[in-house]
Amino acid sequence: MQIFYTPDIIEKYVLPEEEAAHAIRVLRLSEGDPVLLTDGKGYFYEAIIIKAHPKHCEIAIRKTIKQEPLWNTHLHIAVAPTKNMDRMEWFVEKSTEIGIDSITCLYCRYSERKEIKTNRLEKIMVSAMKQSQKACLPTLEGMTPFREFIKQPYAGRKFIAHCGAGERVLLKDTYKAGQDARIVIGPEGDFSAEEVDLAIAYGYEPISLGESRLRTETAALVATHTIRLLNP
Repeated sequence: MQIFYTPDIIEKYVLPEEEAAHAIRVLRLSEGDPVLLTDGKGYFYEAIIIKAHPKHCEIAIRKTIKQEPLWNTHLHIAVAPTKNMDRMEWFVEKSTEIGIDSITCLYCRYSERKEIKTNRLEKIMVSAMKQSQKACLPTLEGMTPFREFIKQPYAGRKFIAHCGAGERVLLKDTYKAGQDARIVIGPEGDFSAEEVDLAIAYGYEPISLGESRLRTETAALVATHTIRLLNP
């Protein structure tokens, strides 16, 4: 059954206008038809349509279902958005499907992109959440200066993936299952030496994601997939 995203379902028993239009105009649903909703906060709702209108589709909830956590760790990827937004959108979509809790867009010294509009990325995350049948929508933070971000506290392990000089260990060899993780991924030009040093000073562990030199969005997805594989 198609899943509809209804973040305000507890306050308003109507589908958001975009979801209502899809349900009524595209799927041709009508009064009495069952629908499955999610608030993106961990719950599914079995409901029926009581007023089929493409702009104001009213529903009645019949059952609330809490989705059990699909993993027991928190994963936060902070990544410098690519110049080509298609590649950043690809990462956001695939990481949501695989399983991620938070994404932050980083502005670094060698960033190719200085600004970003999050609306498009949020829509992609919602679509990927529904497609992969999840009830939890990852959080998304817009462009954040590297120096500001790196100083923020985090209770789990913190890693910086870079290609510069210095000792690095493979993520898969140092990370242990059950640990929360925050991983920062730099732009195509990599982090500057000063940024790497600052991260290490704030407790970030330098890591490698393998022998190949990866594109930014590929590195971010490899990091996501590695953590999820190590937490069965």
